[in-house]
Amino acid sequence: MPEDEPLQPDFDALQRIAQEKAGERNLIFALIGNMSYCWSNNESMFIYMLQYLMRTDEITATIVFGTLNTTRARLDLVERLAEAKLTDPEVTRQLRRIIRLFNESTRLRNEFNHSVFKTDAEGAITHTHSMRIQRKNGQLHLGEVKPVDQPRIASMGASIKKMVKLNREIWAFLPTLKAAMQA
Repeated sequence: MPEDEPLQPDFDALQRIAQEKAGERNLIFALIGNMSYCWSNNESMFIYMLQYLMRTDEITATIVFGTLNTTRARLDLVERLAEAKLTDPEVTRQLRRIIRLFNESTRLRNEFNHSVFKTDAEGAITHTHSMRIQRKNGQLHLGEVKPVDQPRIASMGASIKKMVKLNREIWAFLPTLKAAMQA
């Protein structure tokens, strides 16, 4: 048996006291869900950017988008097409800014969607433990452990607001991109 074997929680005890912490947990889960929702809406907007950059129809752009199985691959394609097809430096700058802001929102969303949640004895969520494997001093370790405290919860709310704002900016940018591709 490995020495660092995880201790199985007392699920019955957690279930008995979980109701006391349900409100706080539900807030965290609602924020995670809202971040994922906003992020997904923003990611899907890149379909329209592909449509304009490829000078194609929405269904073809959606097929290309869906065929690429990672967000990174989708954004790489958008960036490469923009580099090859866009001639207006201001439109290119705007597109790069949108991609940068989208990538910033992706980091926090990924932290919460790809972590194990640590709880205390009463079932309150206290930390996230990233499942990203990292190499430190030649040894492999699981990723960072971060507290789920008031500042981190506030950062989730701030991230959601930024993603909503970015969504509006993307919608406002699409006609500019379309016009640049028709020029």
